[in-house]
Amino acid sequence: MKILAVESSCDETAVAVVEDGRTVLTDCIASQVALHRLYGGVVPEIASRRHCEFISATVKKALLDAGKTIDDVDAVAVTFAPGLIGAVLVGVNFAKGLAYSANKPLVPVHHLRGHIAALYLTHPELKPPFLCLVASGGHSHIVEVQDYTHYHILGHTVDDAAGEAFDKVARTLGLPYPGGPSVANAAKTGDPKAYRLPVPHVEGKYNVSFSGLKTAVLNEVNQAQMKGTDINVPDLAASFQERIAGILAEKLLLAAADNGAKQVCLAGGVAANGRLRQLVNDGAQKLGAKVYLPELKYCGDNGAMIAAQGYYEFKDGNIADLTLNGLPTLAIDYR
Repeated sequence: MKILAVESSCDETAVAVVEDGRTVLTDCIASQVALHRLYGGVVPEIASRRHCEFISATVKKALLDAGKTIDDVDAVAVTFAPGLIGAVLVGVNFAKGLAYSANKPLVPVHHLRGHIAALYLTHPELKPPFLCLVASGGHSHIVEVQDYTHYHILGHTVDDAAGEAFDKVARTLGLPYPGGPSVANAAKTGDPKAYRLPVPHVEGKYNVSFSGLKTAVLNEVNQAQMKGTDINVPDLAASFQERIAGILAEKLLLAAADNGAKQVCLAGGVAANGRLRQLVNDGAQKLGAKVYLPELKYCGDNGAMIAAQGYYEFKDGNIADLTLNGLPTLAIDYR
């Protein structure tokens, strides 16, 4: 079964064709990163306009690269939530028109479910149940994946998401957008013990909080400016990365230990962070759990992950009609 999927929840116009939820036939992305770097972050209105400009050509390229026509596709999947609502609506409305005109089923896909499904593309042998940390620009969740379309949230951020914290810290340190790769690159030559950053206290055994950590970095920079001293950017970047990766890994591994998880996974943009991967891999080995990490190209937003999840949503009977609307927020465990 071949699923064509459209992803436009943030600043990437992405279209892919995936067969049987595991085999990528094509994965095309029209990136806006260079454009939004001018502003230090994603500008929602600009993102929406660029999606309008790129989406038709990206769909055509995806089909051409796959050597398929729309007639060869069994269903059209689309990210309908959560995300920047203007951007989401571009993809939803295009997908509705495409599905209607081609007489294909329309499959709504939750963005975070898509991030988890990216693991199936890298690890075709992976099957639920497993425990997964989904960390991205807008989300940080520890999720028990019970099966392909059923989830249970064990923990989440109570304020800022991990990816958002990376972006804001990068901006504070004068590093370019996107913040995750910029901070990681700067941290390579830094001392992770140079700055003593706090571990924010939060209610909920597996919950996390990053607002205070982000503020602590800002305070270090402000205090240095007031004293007329220089901030060592690599050291502060390394200290921040060590703290945030340590918090995420600790909570995930604690949940894994408490729940007897034998499979531990990472997903989302922050899953590309090398230090987080190392900490999770080392900790899971001590627990006797197997670790599954997505290929780097599937950590960020992409169409292939939406097509992969679309396959399982379709098999579960999750089909939408033309009243499908985009949503800015929606829990991953919605029914």
